[in-house]
Amino acid sequence: MTQLTLDMPKEIFATLHKDPEEFTRELRIAAAVKWYELELVSQGRAVEIAGVTRAEFITALGQYKVSPFQYTADEVLAELRDAD
Repeated sequence: MTQLTLDMPKEIFATLHKDPEEFTRELRIAAAVKWYELELVSQGRAVEIAGVTRAEFITALGQYKVSPFQYTADEVLAELRDAD
């Protein structure tokens, strides 16, 4: 595993009422959710990035109001029509 170092102002932790560990955890989840939303990563890869279980990731998707499905309703209907 690769380790990254970020320089963050100390005040950010007080502002967000988070300790560095909690901040790091939430940062990983937020990045994974956004990259999943943009369809840059699969749900499985996003779970790895976030460092949580799939169930926890799906819960995070709900908290960020991101659909757990990467298909739109129109895409699903089109696939169903094409399958016939």
